[in-house]
Amino acid sequence: MLSKKMKMKLINWWPPMLGTGISLDYVSDDFRKFEVSMKLRWYNKNLIGIHYGGSLYSMCDPWYMFILTANLGSPYLVMDKAASIRYLKPGRGTLTCVFEISEKKIEAIKNEIESIGKNDYSFTCEIKNKEGEIVTEVEKVVYVRKKDFDWDKLNKDNEG
Repeated sequence: MLSKKMKMKLINWWPPMLGTGISLDYVSDDFRKFEVSMKLRWYNKNLIGIHYGGSLYSMCDPWYMFILTANLGSPYLVMDKAASIRYLKPGRGTLTCVFEISEKKIEAIKNEIESIGKNDYSFTCEIKNKEGEIVTEVEKVVYVRKKDFDWDKLNKDNEG
């Protein structure tokens, strides 16, 4: 039987990842850190020979949601809500990105959701080239809510 960590590595064979050349290279044992890379290939570059912008965004798409889902557990619903991307310089060669949320931040999110029921959280990731230069910044907004939060109680408390 495959471990949870090995199952996560199978995402490399998921068509959106495989089709853009994105590779999940590392997953920490606590599922709080993911490292991803993407080589420049004929099928993921644009007309001027650099990484296609859609592939750069795809490189950043699911990871914060995965981190929070794995660490908050089944009582919580976690969904990507929004994103913005800023291209800083041409992406050439192999690009990498690290996604990480500290245990302290995850506990703060859990405590906040316990009291208010739902919230949006923003995370910024940096896609870097082999020289360590930032080529793209992506801000991800992730929605988190407690599945069984008592909305009637919250509304009643806010009326008084």
